[in-house]
Amino acid sequence: MAQALPGRARVVVIGGGVGGASVAFHLVERGERDVLLIERAELTSGSTFHSAGLVGQLRSDPALTTMNGWSVELYRRLQQTEHAPGWVESGSLRLASSPARLEEIRRQAGWAQRSGLPLDLISAAEATELFPLMSAQGVLGAAYTPTDGQVDPARLCYALAALARAGGATITQQTRVVGIDTVDGRVTRVRTDRGDVECEVVVDCGGMFAAEIARLVDVRVPVVPMSHQYVVTAPLPPGSLPDHSLPSLRDPDLLVYYRQEIDGLVMGGYERRSAPWTATARCVDAVPPDFNGKLLPPDWDRFEEILANSQIRVPVLADTGVASMINGPEAFTPDNEFCLGETEVAGFFVAAGFCAHGIAGAGGVGRVMAAWILDGDPGLDLWHMDVRRFGHRHHRSPGYTLARVRENYESYYDIRYPAAERTAGRPLRTSPAYPWHAAHGAVFGEKAGWERVNHYSAPGSEELRPRGWAGRHWSPCVETEHVAVREAVGLFDESSFSKIEISGADAAAFCRHVFAGRTDRAPGAVVYTQALNDRGGIEMDVTVTRAGPEEFLVVTGTAFGPHDLGWLRRQARAIGSQVRLADVTGAWACFGLWGPRARDVLAPLTPASLSNADFPYPSMRETTVGDVPVRALRVTFVGELGFELYCSTEYGAALWHTLVEAGAPHGLRPGGYRAIESLRLEKGYRVWGADIGPDTTPDEAGLSFAVRRSDGDGEFVGRGALLADRARGVTRRLQCLVLDDPRMVALGGEPVRIADEVVSRVTSGGYGYTVARSIAYAYLPAGAAEGTSVAVQVDGTWVDATVAAPILYDPKGERIRADG
Repeated sequence: MAQALPGRARVVVIGGGVGGASVAFHLVERGERDVLLIERAELTSGSTFHSAGLVGQLRSDPALTTMNGWSVELYRRLQQTEHAPGWVESGSLRLASSPARLEEIRRQAGWAQRSGLPLDLISAAEATELFPLMSAQGVLGAAYTPTDGQVDPARLCYALAALARAGGATITQQTRVVGIDTVDGRVTRVRTDRGDVECEVVVDCGGMFAAEIARLVDVRVPVVPMSHQYVVTAPLPPGSLPDHSLPSLRDPDLLVYYRQEIDGLVMGGYERRSAPWTATARCVDAVPPDFNGKLLPPDWDRFEEILANSQIRVPVLADTGVASMINGPEAFTPDNEFCLGETEVAGFFVAAGFCAHGIAGAGGVGRVMAAWILDGDPGLDLWHMDVRRFGHRHHRSPGYTLARVRENYESYYDIRYPAAERTAGRPLRTSPAYPWHAAHGAVFGEKAGWERVNHYSAPGSEELRPRGWAGRHWSPCVETEHVAVREAVGLFDESSFSKIEISGADAAAFCRHVFAGRTDRAPGAVVYTQALNDRGGIEMDVTVTRAGPEEFLVVTGTAFGPHDLGWLRRQARAIGSQVRLADVTGAWACFGLWGPRARDVLAPLTPASLSNADFPYPSMRETTVGDVPVRALRVTFVGELGFELYCSTEYGAALWHTLVEAGAPHGLRPGGYRAIESLRLEKGYRVWGADIGPDTTPDEAGLSFAVRRSDGDGEFVGRGALLADRARGVTRRLQCLVLDDPRMVALGGEPVRIADEVVSRVTSGGYGYTVARSIAYAYLPAGAAEGTSVAVQVDGTWVDATVAAPILYDPKGERIRADG
């Protein structure tokens, strides 16, 4: 008989797979007893029961590496209890069967160093000693991580569920959720086929059913169930296996992985011809309601390449039969990252989209989700996994979602070079100037669905091409565009930047509450500032323009609009502020006109005075440019005199053409985002999601100037934590580094050491064409002053570097404030 359903629970977790069980367990471990876990069928009957059980820790994202490390710690701990989940710390091998792959694993060794994860680069012969079944033919080297392993997915789920139940959680099976009620945008009740449960928090851990569950509150969780296959071999010939447990083995060049299964192997991979299960280009997923504890029919034709490749690396498989093929649907996301966190519906959380890595991530997922629910903060910078990154409306499109999922699945084992571009679902979002860009040789990149100019095609010198990975997607055209901005004038299309309007009678008070800077200035003021979380970390990095007494325009990064809008809405709910918050990105085109001749280009086109006295930096004026009404902001992200010109989208094409024509006599050159990146690195401008984020404070990031300091300036979110941190003393600071070899360029994530100790990682880096230096930024101990010698590991090679001045170009900002 099914357990009685309570009429109320503070937290309702939907889904009894390993993700839901981990969330329930960690909530209970944190002291929350009023937890109800609802499973539609039996525990593990979704994707958990057919998972391969591999647990690898290292990822390019430091936060996910940390989370996977927490999983290992938990599984190791549980193995010593009566709830042992079958954890085997067998280690893992990743082979390099090509020179490019060898370069990749050397970079990955750097990721491990920055995270304190043991990883050894070993020879093919050493790899064979650990995995004697493998052929070393064509293998150039390998990475060995001794603390990786494998676990029994079902036993893990049952262990976590048992511990959650023992701690006070209620778990009910054979119960289907049929509705979720909300009041004023907040969840209030879960309706099931066995009765209703009032609640404050719902956690969607539905796996391949996660999108269906989220639709009950009109939230889009873009997961696609994909057919994902592996085989379990028959027993290997006697004497084939060594006395020790085999490490798991991956050969990404052959698209295959292996792990030991008693006296045989589990072998699988990622097919080049993917097979979505239920989703199509015109309809969202529709998983059959009775698909519980079931598998899909084997698809041997699609598995043929992987099967053939597996015998190349492990020849004994050519003479070993297959005991079974497991073809189970796994939920994948458009970018192969998890979907975690609170959605736009207050109290509705998601922990899904595990992309066949739910077993490795489950322990860490449960831990951060419990913190998110109970503390309002996951404790790590999880933007790359935050469900809000899919808040852009085009992710509601089944066709777009499916195209992106298929592209990522089919290229899963490809080497992903920095600055590589995805092609599926493009073009989608375009600026009014897009046809001009395309006609004039623009090379486009994509961000948040927007087509953005990376650079234009133009002749250039190859002399400065960086060595290694940084040179893969490098273009000599960028130097030409960079120099034009420094010496004459450049024009950039920034229409993709996210724009949020805050309006209403409470707008000024609300902005004063949520932003750390002085936003309560007169209309026309532009303020660069941050919004902080309760830890003093930077949740938003924006410009705030006061457009009127009750109207503010917030401009943030292209991809960050849903995050920032969600954060602002949460703050408004918390204090009961009556403000209108609206995403107005598509309503405004924006063009950046920057360089020492920017005023010369603009002055003949506008009746407004552009002098410092009448139009100081930073400020906004409403005027016209040519025939186009604009909001002109005197701001810059490249460190030169200039303006951002905002106009209603229907005027965008006309404004672009007007500026291009007027700028021609002054040497104007249109440019792209690669030049902006080089220009901003020289000026020390920070980028949220790289240099700064929820784990970094303004003081650590060198942004104290953007924060109100005196007690008389009023309270703002995070001020208490910031003051407490100052009282304790800041222990690290973001520093600018210049590398001794200018052609060795760090791009982000590389370890940084002082003497022989790894102390940090590069947050962002690149080449500065004006200062002629390879530049990198990293958080270093507070005592590492200018002139300190450090080293940065670039593509596996340690390169000497020096802590430089915070701003390499025009440190006093004289060019920005130049008068005319």
